[in-house]
Amino acid sequence: MSTGLLHTTAPAAVRPRGGEREPAGTVALPRADVERLQQAPGGRPLRIGIVAPPWFSVPPSGYGGIEAMVAGLVDGLVARGHYVTLIGAGDGRTAAQRFHATFSEPPSARLGDPMPEVLHAAAAAALIEREELDVVHDHTLAGPLLARGRGAPTVVTAHGPVRGEPGDYLVALGSSVDVVAISWTQRQLRPEVNWLSTVHNGVDVDSFPMGRGDGGYLLFLGRFSPDKGAHLAIDVARSAGRRLLLAGKLNEAAEKAYFADAVAHRLGHGVEYVGEADAATKRELLAGAEALLFPVSWDEPFGLVMVEAMACGTPVIALRRGSVPEIVVHGETGFVVDEPERLVEAVRAVETLDRGRCRSRAKMFDTSRMVEGYEAAYRAVVEGRELCAAARPDDPVLVSATALDHLTPSARKQRSDGVTPAA
Repeated sequence: MSTGLLHTTAPAAVRPRGGEREPAGTVALPRADVERLQQAPGGRPLRIGIVAPPWFSVPPSGYGGIEAMVAGLVDGLVARGHYVTLIGAGDGRTAAQRFHATFSEPPSARLGDPMPEVLHAAAAAALIEREELDVVHDHTLAGPLLARGRGAPTVVTAHGPVRGEPGDYLVALGSSVDVVAISWTQRQLRPEVNWLSTVHNGVDVDSFPMGRGDGGYLLFLGRFSPDKGAHLAIDVARSAGRRLLLAGKLNEAAEKAYFADAVAHRLGHGVEYVGEADAATKRELLAGAEALLFPVSWDEPFGLVMVEAMACGTPVIALRRGSVPEIVVHGETGFVVDEPERLVEAVRAVETLDRGRCRSRAKMFDTSRMVEGYEAAYRAVVEGRELCAAARPDDPVLVSATALDHLTPSARKQRSDGVTPAA
């Protein structure tokens, strides 16, 4: 599989015209587009570079939570008048005015192999040097290592755990990047990270059908990992006498080993594995489910599938770990319990919940709110604006300010250089 920059695309309306010569990495905008961009909500339009992971296309056809989140963010930013350069793999099917692919086909089968990630980071860094950007938003693991040497500030979203070595890595990056948490719980677990803000992930709620939950089954939807708890979901469904459908990614060696050891021999008798669900199948499964089982046994940083379930009106039954209590309102949009043994009684009480309230709760995590949160974060690092503190920790809209979020860009650079800015 070849690597490096394989192709760059831009909509016809924003490609350089005629014989005009453009500096490397720039795109000429027609006057109508310039006038539209100048009307961006909240101030001048920003030139934003977004680096997606290399593993799946943006948006993904099936599994790919980060890629789905990036797609929604890109489209929302463009709709708000910003100019977005997206760097990813495979096809770029977003509204980004410019797209660079580092792999013609995403190396999905090599997920877990460090080399595609490193190649992607190196190619992305070279592309960023050619672009004139106000801010870079990096969603990869290796990419932030190269932030220290670039002129534009780099925002990093902590999509994964922050305990142990992943958190040590973010701490070691120091002030070379500004880090966005995807839940308040995640942020509190590692306060020494250079946190910029907290912005919950979002979904396009309108793209999910409001379901009746009349499919006659419970649903487990996610990666096959001990942390995600498919084996616990089977135990709960069997004890409650309910049918269970299992859907999720099953291609990494660790996932296959877990599935063989803890899941495969327990299929049948009302428990069925239906494969990895694409976007359409996922919506159909969620809409028909009586409830989503989310028996995680780790501190889940966010858990987008919980919002997707509620968008279909489907309650969530989960263990109280990580961000779960921030997303699910106990007794209203699902049940959040402390012990696995209590999941069974929660299943039996799920019919008392109002699916309409689940849908209403999901709207608090709509993509539009996520986009607003990130726009505020970008303006904080580019223009030195102060971030607005959220009214309460369960408000998924914006962010919490830190003591230095109001600094001008030059003062922020002084901070990163170890200089105390003047009062």
